[in-house]
Amino acid sequence: MRPLPLLAGLMTLVAAWVGPLPMMAEGSFAAHMAMHVLVIAVAAPLLALGIVGSTVDPARRLPWLFAPVLASLVELVVVWGWHAPAAHHASRESTLFLALEQASYLAVGLLLWLSAFGGDRASRRERAPAGIGGLLLTSMHMTLLGVLLATASRPLFIHASPAPLGLTALEDQHFGGVLMLVFGGVSYLAGGLYLLAGLLRKEHDIASAG
Repeated sequence: MRPLPLLAGLMTLVAAWVGPLPMMAEGSFAAHMAMHVLVIAVAAPLLALGIVGSTVDPARRLPWLFAPVLASLVELVVVWGWHAPAAHHASRESTLFLALEQASYLAVGLLLWLSAFGGDRASRRERAPAGIGGLLLTSMHMTLLGVLLATASRPLFIHASPAPLGLTALEDQHFGGVLMLVFGGVSYLAGGLYLLAGLLRKEHDIASAG
């Protein structure tokens, strides 16, 4: 196990869940989105990086559960499902639903990152192309969601509490969409490109050896 990524991932979860963001999220879509991207695009990959290849890596014990493309589709359903107006409103108004939302974000984030990077050495090599596909697919649907939120002509989520910092509800929503674009889309794109670079290096080494 790698303690530094694990510690960084846990500290990110503390920042998302224990700091001021949960209270701010009651009136701010952008604060709610900040919690989302910290959990799914920062904490999840750091925690996964800390345990991949170790004895506690679940992708080594149950590799059949960790198919990257399927994991990406599961994450798509969870993320877009929680952004349906009724579900999103429930997570903003109820501590229980907020906890369920955040726990599901962490679960699907870990599922995808462990699917892409986890397992023993041999299975990681075999899984790399699917891992690239899964991460890039997730980057695309995260980017699409961010664009929809950042360019919407009206607020999609109405709440009683006013947005902070003097922002209108639409400006707050646009800011949240930008956060999704910057952190959500870029994080998964970077992971997919990292796997692709590693795969290309191995192909180059094999060609050079031959």
